[in-house]
Amino acid sequence: MIIRLGDMFVSLLHPLEFQRVTSDILFILILVELFRLLIIYLQQQRISIGVAVEVSIVSALREIILRGVLEIYSSQMIGVCSFLTVLGLLLLVRAWMSRIYDRPMSSPLESAKPEK
Repeated sequence: MIIRLGDMFVSLLHPLEFQRVTSDILFILILVELFRLLIIYLQQQRISIGVAVEVSIVSALREIILRGVLEIYSSQMIGVCSFLTVLGLLLLVRAWMSRIYDRPMSSPLESAKPEK
């Protein structure tokens, strides 16, 4: 990551290439998210689905930005759009499921018990 940051600062000294600078910035963001995913795994012994999906979305968008939207075939663009749609739906389902399961669920028997 430090090497990539150095390359990015050196590229800023030369005439500015928007595509290369954007690629470097997005690559650094991907590395930061992967480090965050690794830290969560090492601390809690679980994989964060939300972070993994976010990294996948940024990676797919990085590839589109690198190639240029006009240079990608329409079939590839449809595939990328469907991939991003599925990842977005996965994030929505994850948020919906966490909202459902984070609430304390009481059974009808517990609510019928008199308090002491």
